[in-house]
Amino acid sequence: MTATRDAVIRLFRVGHNRAAAFDPVSAIFPGHTAPVVRLADDGDRELVMMSWGFVLPQTDKAAKRVTNARDDKVRASAFWRSSLVERRCLVPVTSFSEPKGRSPAVWHWFGLDEIRTPFAFAGIWRSFKGKLKSDSEEVELQTYAFLTTTPNAVVRPIHPSRMPVMLSNADDMQMWLEGSPEQAFGLARPYADDGMSVLQAGAMKEDLLGIDGSVDELEPFGRLL
Repeated sequence: MTATRDAVIRLFRVGHNRAAAFDPVSAIFPGHTAPVVRLADDGDRELVMMSWGFVLPQTDKAAKRVTNARDDKVRASAFWRSSLVERRCLVPVTSFSEPKGRSPAVWHWFGLDEIRTPFAFAGIWRSFKGKLKSDSEEVELQTYAFLTTTPNAVVRPIHPSRMPVMLSNADDMQMWLEGSPEQAFGLARPYADDGMSVLQAGAMKEDLLGIDGSVDELEPFGRLL
């Protein structure tokens, strides 16, 4: 998420007084906090910081972080289902990566364009209260994950089975946040092949574009209903 806070709240139409502070970063890993857009109790959008990965407690083991939900399982699984129905969110993104090969892996970074125009993952969220490790203190977290689907022709050569569900226009984002579960789930589809590309590939597990504020002059996403 290399875009600035001002760019994100303008593009995602969130009021300044409803947006948490955050700094652009070149990489986000499971367990890190990141900005998430959701509907507040009064129905307006808010931007909050959440921890990436639902927490799955395990007997006699450290809790496991589960970072994404498959579209072919999310409605059947009790672990995911209530979040899909009741707690959907938008996860602002400027690029995402998938590795290919080992020793060393080549990390491929995907995005909409070279200036890293932000888009959103179709996210879900839930609260967690408990221990992340058996010998740790109890914590309270708000966590997020996002939906994955079958890959398009751009992602498939790198990851042959999965890609994130990507949303890049206002109507789809509003449908994900406010539509019925069935309407929202209808957005679980591969992103258009001609709408994205591989932006860089190499050994680095971060987006090398850097933080230059290049998206600050973009207009907000199209008309909201």
